[in-house]
Amino acid sequence: MTTTQPLELLAPLSGVLLALDQVPDPVFAGRLIGDGLCIDPTSQTLCAPLAGVISSIQDSGHAVSVTDDNGVQVLMHIGLDTVNLGGQGFTPLVQEGQRVEVGQPLIEFDADYVALHARSLLTLMLVVSGEPFTLLRPDGALVDVGQPLLRVSPGEAAETVDEEAGDALFSKPLTLPNANGLHARPAAVFAQAAKGFNASIYLHKQTQSANAKSLVAIMALQTVQGDTLQVSAAGDDADAAIKALVALLAEGCGETVAAPTAVVEPCAPLSSATLLRGVCASPGSAFGQVVQVAEPELNITEAGSGEALERAALERGLLAAAEALQALQTKAAGSAQAEIFRAHQELLEDPTLLEQAHAQLTNGKSAAFAWNRATVATATLFQGLGNALLAERAADLADVGQRVLKLILGIQDRAWDLPEQAILIAEQLTPSQTASLDTRKVLGFVTVGGGATSHVAILARALGLPAICGVPVHVLALANGKQVLLDADKGELHLDPDLAEIEQLQAARDQQVLRRQREVAQAALPATTRDGHHVEVTANVASLQEVEQSLTLGGEGVGLLRSEFLYLDRNRAPSPEEQAGTYSAIARVLGPERNLVVRTLDVGGDKPLAYVPMDSETNPFLGLRGIRLCLERPELLREQFRAILASAGFARLHIMLPMVSLLSELHLARAILEEEALALGLKELPKLGIMIEVPSAALMADVFAPHVDFFSIGTNDLTQYTLAMDRDHPRLASQADSFHPSVLRLIASTVKAAHAHGKWVGVCGALASEALAVPVLIGLGVDELSVSVPLIPTIKATVRELDLADCQSIARQVLGLEEAAQVREALRLYHAATVETSPVVEH
Repeated sequence: MTTTQPLELLAPLSGVLLALDQVPDPVFAGRLIGDGLCIDPTSQTLCAPLAGVISSIQDSGHAVSVTDDNGVQVLMHIGLDTVNLGGQGFTPLVQEGQRVEVGQPLIEFDADYVALHARSLLTLMLVVSGEPFTLLRPDGALVDVGQPLLRVSPGEAAETVDEEAGDALFSKPLTLPNANGLHARPAAVFAQAAKGFNASIYLHKQTQSANAKSLVAIMALQTVQGDTLQVSAAGDDADAAIKALVALLAEGCGETVAAPTAVVEPCAPLSSATLLRGVCASPGSAFGQVVQVAEPELNITEAGSGEALERAALERGLLAAAEALQALQTKAAGSAQAEIFRAHQELLEDPTLLEQAHAQLTNGKSAAFAWNRATVATATLFQGLGNALLAERAADLADVGQRVLKLILGIQDRAWDLPEQAILIAEQLTPSQTASLDTRKVLGFVTVGGGATSHVAILARALGLPAICGVPVHVLALANGKQVLLDADKGELHLDPDLAEIEQLQAARDQQVLRRQREVAQAALPATTRDGHHVEVTANVASLQEVEQSLTLGGEGVGLLRSEFLYLDRNRAPSPEEQAGTYSAIARVLGPERNLVVRTLDVGGDKPLAYVPMDSETNPFLGLRGIRLCLERPELLREQFRAILASAGFARLHIMLPMVSLLSELHLARAILEEEALALGLKELPKLGIMIEVPSAALMADVFAPHVDFFSIGTNDLTQYTLAMDRDHPRLASQADSFHPSVLRLIASTVKAAHAHGKWVGVCGALASEALAVPVLIGLGVDELSVSVPLIPTIKATVRELDLADCQSIARQVLGLEEAAQVREALRLYHAATVETSPVVEH
């Protein structure tokens, strides 16, 4: 840790100071959680004693920790045994990962309620990161909120975790018996016990892991009674550590619990496990050998050699990074990949980042230190905000940060020396590392971090590399050279595959290659079923380049142009001229015989724009998104309508409104569109439709249908809103499945309502790109499938293998099933039978 100036911690609330020795609780008085002080409060708002990031906040609202940029971590715990109140009497004002200023309110509490229902109102402020400190007020003093209480000496905490090498041992899973999970007291007991062992020890809850010697890390797991936990350890006394800690967990870590279950013995080393599960980031499969990859630590000097010299060094690093990113853009295989590195270039010019770095330079810091401090602090903030999109931006920011840092330090980016048939294992890969992988040697990769929608996943799909993410952390303990089978389609890594599995997988891959070659060769053929029913297959695109690519692969038009590609990953809004020029260029390429469906701006709390101020929202997926945001800022919508209307006449123009849930939203948007068309002198309005992605719109499709020209169903959002499951949630992603009968029933009712009024229906969500779903979508009466560009030949070939009457039969069958898994299985059986009887269409 970097040595810095002493840090003063301010009083988080008003009251009377007490020494920890006087606290009637052996865990706090014994300083098992950490040293600090106690306040008997006279105020009812807990405030931040230092500036930093909220590193944990308990669901019950009674405890919160703040970590500053130097690693000083302070835990505040309101009252004794207040976890038993289940959140009653507490109102958290911040969330985990949020950056807070000193003095900022963190939690409001009802002192009368807490005093009546808990053992005590005494509130603890503890320095849990272990730095020494000096008390600035005597015991018994009356303090006001915001007064200095402690002077901490950062950088002097001695204890570090011993990360001994070796295979990790894992306990068998056990069920947590504590009524309120591992809150501060039992977590402290567990961490204290773990510190008694030399082994590196982790506590695992599903895909989350915590350093077992860190109280705050354990509390951040947010465990509850009944959670399934595992303990892992690596080192000389790993076996003894697991036995002792599992017994401690079973006994309640010092709390009274129901009769403990039998103590479980540690299982065999990780290499004897047979299967690890994650989330599919890129489909496919591979058999190869484990190669663990990690970036070496960089040696960064804090002190600079003079502000002018360090500014010049930073400028050189930024310029060289911009040139390297431009080269990656030029080399990119498609527009999606190019956009990723264009976004990285934008980060190099981000004014807030540069301002933070320059402030450090002014304070005498080195260029490397200044840039690293700015990027790491911002990336950490993004990661902790509970927002999937911002978490992905954090990975991009970390990637850009490392690129510039190496250039400043003069470190050459060397390609990894990889063996043949490598399956890479990493805590996280960056977009830059992924883009530079040698696909002649790398067969796939597995990461602990990342998500199915991350830039790394997009690049993996572009490279054709199977990949899974969200795998338990103990994958990092696999030995190099170990033979494994990666089945990314199922999100599985088989650690002990048998020969039959490998041969079966290889045969399936060979068949897929041959099928793909045939599909591309026949891409120009129409998507018409064997009994003559035509389905329009169009493309989901976000650039002119993707439109051009879609036409070479047999696309019959654009079913979804994501207009936000013009707005995202930049620091200023696109000019009206740039917007109009882009839409017109795309329309000209398509020509007057093809549809162009432009979706208006689909951004909001979950997809923020740097230059459109938006309030943070507790649940951005239920907040100001899509048409809601645009109607709140009508000039934004007017400007976009004017730009889209400039392309009228070049293609069959359609405009589509996202996130419509009320008929009044459609009426307001149509009125604005009509005004703008009139001002431009257009005699004919383009077709206007809405996305069906909110259950209320699907259920009211018969009411909407007379007022629209078409519907397009966004199955991604429709699924997560129907099932109340975040589609990016690492533990729910596999259940947030668009094959669920409830989603299919909403599609069926939408189609029925639309056809009753003579309107067509498309599906532009991910479900349309799944060959397995094509029969049921056709059977439900969907008229258009708008799909991911590379999959156009596959979807068209699938349509040609089908019979409309059979599709209608299988659709009726699956609507009566109970779960998505049953639907998938029924469609797999149907697909197998169809492929066996379908004739091969010659080109």
